[in-house]
Amino acid sequence: MCDTMVALGNSTRDGSVLFAKNSDRQPNEPLLFIRIPRKKHQPGARVKCTYIEVDQVAETYEVVLLKPSWMWGAEMGINEFGLNIGNEAVFTRESYGREEKLLGMDMLRLALERCKTSEEALNLLTSLLERYGQGGNCGYEKPFTYHNAFLIADAHSAWVLETAGIYWAAEKVKDIRNISNRLSIGANFDRCHPDLVKHAVDKKWCKSEADFHFARCYSDPLVTRFSGSAARSCAARAALEKEKGRIDMQTMKKILRSHDPAVEGKQFTRHSLKSVCMHGGFIFGDHTTGSYIASINDKRCSYLVTAASTPCLALFKPYWMVEGENFTFAEDAEAAAVDFWRKRERLHRLVLENKIPDLQAYLAARDRLETELEGMMAAAADAPESRLKEIMDCALAEEEKLLQETFSTIPEPQKPGKIGGSLYYKHYWKKQNASLEQPRRYK
Repeated sequence: MCDTMVALGNSTRDGSVLFAKNSDRQPNEPLLFIRIPRKKHQPGARVKCTYIEVDQVAETYEVVLLKPSWMWGAEMGINEFGLNIGNEAVFTRESYGREEKLLGMDMLRLALERCKTSEEALNLLTSLLERYGQGGNCGYEKPFTYHNAFLIADAHSAWVLETAGIYWAAEKVKDIRNISNRLSIGANFDRCHPDLVKHAVDKKWCKSEADFHFARCYSDPLVTRFSGSAARSCAARAALEKEKGRIDMQTMKKILRSHDPAVEGKQFTRHSLKSVCMHGGFIFGDHTTGSYIASINDKRCSYLVTAASTPCLALFKPYWMVEGENFTFAEDAEAAAVDFWRKRERLHRLVLENKIPDLQAYLAARDRLETELEGMMAAAADAPESRLKEIMDCALAEEEKLLQETFSTIPEPQKPGKIGGSLYYKHYWKKQNASLEQPRRYK
């Protein structure tokens, strides 16, 4: 489960393109903040994705990925040209199949490594789908299969691509757009699979081309309904519409941290499939394991990244894709990247166990720190890269200090805490907490 959104320059306060995403995954699955340099490859080379090998290209671009620890691909990411892509699970009438092919996350990484613009990425994603297909388990501690949707953005344009098996439709974004765990493209689209409509008519999902509506024809209505995506999609869209013309990073942050009104203030005792800031605790549904916001332009792209779960708790930290930064990890430093994520996850689990004596004091300190860091970020618009690295180092150091100060207030750190909520909710999180350090990787 996930939510991704974009606002083009005609809808933002400063004219930049703003892109944001929450990645919702199984709660114990670390989401790693990885940087991979530009590389050259030998003719005839192949690249091993999560399950299958595909042909490699002569050169791959530098990318920063937010990727599940066990996958080759990524939930979301950026490249050196300011191309941003976010992935969504969608549920369709087409068979998912058990055959291992490309995951949507693999396709996302391949597009970031090989494309400069949103349109190039759209073309590559559809060609990968045609050549290799999509399929295979996407779950961490339990099996989970689905099809994929993508929101793709560069400094000047954005596209929505939604798939159902080998079939797909694409819509060019005009101003604001968001996607969730549901097909959202209807009767009007800019591009599609050549047999998209014919296939639906042959399946008797619609009577004719005049009756065709992509989402209505291809969606699995039951699973889509239970995903909670309707509420999340409507809430995000309403927030973007309300701020249209003055959307900024704060707008995106507020949306990523938002909860369904029914659980606001109770989000640590109830699961919330209908919240953009998703909280786990039910047999069906996930938890937000990472979040980021991008400001994309032709000069210098800037980012706010949690590199942690639970955005309503986590600190959004400034990030720039500059040389020598100490924020991201190399792809071969997975253990350190996992430790980084799990240390921040400890805060979330302590909150669940009601072991933080004064949560409001932590949140107030976090908000003050974010304000200070974002002030530094605004003042550094034209600063040299050395200053940007100083701000990132400051953010990481101050976050570490805040975490340690918060952990130090726990009266009896070794004593088990008491999880609130229903009996099932308590059981769910007790089980998750017990396996956090050594989760069962489903195979």
